[in-house]
Amino acid sequence: MFLFKTKMGVKVAIVVLILAVAVVYFTKFRQNTVDPVMLNSSYDYIILGAGSAGCVLANRLSENPYSSVLIIEAGGSEEENFDITVPIASANIQLSNEDWKFRTEPQKKACFAMHERRSAWPRGRVLGGTSSLNNMLYVRGSRHDYDGWAREGCTGWSYRDVLPYFIKSEDVQIPELQNSAYHGTGGYLSVSDGTATPLSKNVYARSMEELGYPVTDCNGKSQIGYCPTQETVNNGERCSTVKAFLRPAMGRKNLHVSMNSHVTKIIIQDRKANGVSFVRNNKKHVIMANKEVIVSAGAVSSPQILMLSGIGPKEHLESKGIPMIADLPVGENLQDHLMTLLNFHDNTTSVATLTKILSPISKLQYMAFKSGIMSKTHFEGTSFFTDDENLLPHLQITFYSFMLPNENVKLYLDVFNLDHKLKEGKENEYQRNKDRNIGTFMMVPIFLHPKSRGTIRLQSDDPFDPPLIDPNYLDHPDDIKTFLKGVRDALRISNTKAFKSIGASPQDPLESYIPQCDDLTRDSDEYWMCRIRHYTHTLYHPTSTCRMGAKDDPTAVVDPELRVRGIQNLRVVDASVMRNVLSGNTNAPTIMIAEKAADMIRNIDSVKYIRERSVNL
Repeated sequence: MFLFKTKMGVKVAIVVLILAVAVVYFTKFRQNTVDPVMLNSSYDYIILGAGSAGCVLANRLSENPYSSVLIIEAGGSEEENFDITVPIASANIQLSNEDWKFRTEPQKKACFAMHERRSAWPRGRVLGGTSSLNNMLYVRGSRHDYDGWAREGCTGWSYRDVLPYFIKSEDVQIPELQNSAYHGTGGYLSVSDGTATPLSKNVYARSMEELGYPVTDCNGKSQIGYCPTQETVNNGERCSTVKAFLRPAMGRKNLHVSMNSHVTKIIIQDRKANGVSFVRNNKKHVIMANKEVIVSAGAVSSPQILMLSGIGPKEHLESKGIPMIADLPVGENLQDHLMTLLNFHDNTTSVATLTKILSPISKLQYMAFKSGIMSKTHFEGTSFFTDDENLLPHLQITFYSFMLPNENVKLYLDVFNLDHKLKEGKENEYQRNKDRNIGTFMMVPIFLHPKSRGTIRLQSDDPFDPPLIDPNYLDHPDDIKTFLKGVRDALRISNTKAFKSIGASPQDPLESYIPQCDDLTRDSDEYWMCRIRHYTHTLYHPTSTCRMGAKDDPTAVVDPELRVRGIQNLRVVDASVMRNVLSGNTNAPTIMIAEKAADMIRNIDSVKYIRERSVNL
């Protein structure tokens, strides 16, 4: 009897201990930081959007214990779900509750195979923003991109100026890069090797070398050539900005995170940003800013918020009944990267397949050790091409060692908003791979510098209406020609000895879906231009809708300090401020922008020692 009571006492003590720990945990780390029941009436800094930039800003600005910081996020769940965490599952997040599920306006010269000619535009509606949805490639862009910004009036944004901020945030896990002057260790953002199969070294790299391009670190001295993928993955899990930057700061009493909070308006009085109005759980909140309001909602939502607040093109605001405070080109200059897909069959069995991913061994390996096929994105290499007379690359090709599962044809159609009529009666043709004992991989040609420009516009003055997104794809006549050149470059790769060594041959599952191109000579320029206009879609890299520029630049919304022109205490910090879209993926540059902006806001130079180290780079 005594023994029973003793055991019961131990059990009760354990339960009490667990409850006590839970209370301490939730009191310290949740009640004061994540979605607190009671918000303060004011904060020094209010950040709109907990995405790639917002999470970085929240961390850096709250490093000062005397500064109070509120970050507002429209998305809900604080914890990442399984599909967000597992690198190979990234496609499953699109069209989920964590995605805004935007669609473009019908395109006049592109997206012909999409439903209503509208391209899907996934954007993150979750802590971490699109860094919780993307394919995790860590690419900084070309040094010539940033030097071009500086030449056009963006003082302080040359490559030499921005490199220290890339280095500051990075914790590179790739041994051969840890001593590189271009990389950093000890930062918040983990960058690891994306090599997943022998194809990276034996086929992709060799094919580029046959064409005269070196194997390189595309985030190092030269971007041109073949770059084994560097990806934001840490110990087999996605390293989003919420995981890298925001969660380590959530224990700080001076940082609050308000989720399920939809910003409706920035409060501006006497041309000064004083606070923010937002709706959380069907209740309106108004919070005042003692120092600054910082808009970090991305290239789509940041211009939407500014225009709802009276900052934007005069005629457009007047047409929506919104009183104008500042007549600025908000929502103009929209740029994006375009991609198309080229599929290949080969005689290897190294690529990722659904059967491999779902095998008990793969699941056990991942759950126990965070390793194996599920721990990589399988976007395991990327290449950059340039013309001799042009320093900037015109083309990026990403190599994807993954076979589209036959049973996932519907997912493929839905993710890209392809017209389901294309599938009718074509299932057998699309699924020809099913009876072949061969692997399949993809090359993704990416058109880096389109001349076409699009817009973000308001649908109405209702902040809950999605904005009107018109990327104006392929409107400029030069764009289709340049993209065609890029496709030809990609096809040259398929003729190399490296590709032939594994029996790689183009096998296009989309051929039977393009009756409009059937009467054109196969492999002619006319045929490929037809293909491009049908099956070109976003690479999820919208930028430049709140463009940075000199004070007298009529195309600029913010100055080089990222301050909104003519409005005090208001900045924009995200991909929308990019002068032009960069030569590569945009997540790493957005993080860099936030790192640099945090120092601007605090008026410090915390990376002086790194800048001195990089003088000769």
